[in-house]
Amino acid sequence: MFTVCVRDHVMIAHSFQGELFGPAQRLHGATYVVDVELRRKDLDPNGVVVDIGRASEALRSIVSRWAYRNLDELPEFAGRNTTTEVLAKEVFDAMKAKIDAGELGSGSDGLCSLRVVLHESHVAWAAYEAELGVPG
Repeated sequence: MFTVCVRDHVMIAHSFQGELFGPAQRLHGATYVVDVELRRKDLDPNGVVVDIGRASEALRSIVSRWAYRNLDELPEFAGRNTTTEVLAKEVFDAMKAKIDAGELGSGSDGLCSLRVVLHESHVAWAAYEAELGVPG
């Protein structure tokens, strides 16, 4: 299996509902390092997994919607805790939509899986990954 990873970061503010979250129930900030791993069984005719420039641009467009924003105020997160796990799935879904729309170029048709990791710090992170349903 071949893998290409692109990385970006985003600074956000948010709060959580529920006793489980203790002091994080108050508004606080977070800076996430976001990794997106794109995988395929065989390289495309150009010898790559996917166009790394397009993948980087796609990730930037996804996380930039949240940059310097309070996620509690965004309609897509109304009534939801924006945990690291939830945000990893949101990035996954948005990246999959870009792949399905062909925004990563013709080589993206051979991608077979995708993994998104959000690093909260150097010692804690959460991820979401799944098959893309594409032969690979």
